[in-house]
Amino acid sequence: MADNPLVVECPFWQLQQEGFPLKGNWHKDFFANENPIVLELGCGRGEYTIGLAHRFPGKNFIGIDIKGARMWHGAKIALEEEMKNVAFLRTNIECIASFFAPNEVAELWLTFSDPQMKKATKRLTSTYFMERYRHFLINGGLIHVKTDSNFLATYTKYMVERNHLPMEQCTFDLYAEKEVDTSLTEIRTYYESMWLERGIPIKYLRFRLPQNGTLQEPDIEIPVDGYRSYNHQVVSTKKTGK
Repeated sequence: MADNPLVVECPFWQLQQEGFPLKGNWHKDFFANENPIVLELGCGRGEYTIGLAHRFPGKNFIGIDIKGARMWHGAKIALEEEMKNVAFLRTNIECIASFFAPNEVAELWLTFSDPQMKKATKRLTSTYFMERYRHFLINGGLIHVKTDSNFLATYTKYMVERNHLPMEQCTFDLYAEKEVDTSLTEIRTYYESMWLERGIPIKYLRFRLPQNGTLQEPDIEIPVDGYRSYNHQVVSTKKTGK
């Protein structure tokens, strides 16, 4: 990872003492263009980051994850293929606002994030994280959510509705849709292929996040997912969660 020029790492102590040098300078100092920047949060092996970068050469894509062993797979492919519109950033997503300047990012992808059924503030579509995204997203920036979790999709839908955010697309069975952007179905992560093999419908939501307004959490009980994730334990023993 340290030898791959497409991988960016910044120790926490350096971030605290010196700040992040690419913050506000991603276009100029890393990509050497002014194309829109798109982040994939929790990119895992980087399949979606790589797939999107191939399909949309006029955009810059940054895959973000804390687990370097998984991210190494995508970073290696991007380097071997000499991709110019791909980067990988290794950090905790809680610190994401420290790495990008206001209005530096155009879109976010949240692909198969942990639904975090026990605690709302840990969900990547919670208002806790939405406020962090506002620090660097353009006004009305796009957020894409692709998930196997009925809990996370339902929670996100209620969060969007509660805060009157502009919803552009919402489906709880993506592959049953007659007309759909092929980038949503032909690019598949490792886990997505597993869910499809198990017959679990894939959910997809796309909405915009304005910079104004006070965000509020939805106050509603949501049935928790009743299946076990691959390589994960059931994260809640309750039948419902908020």
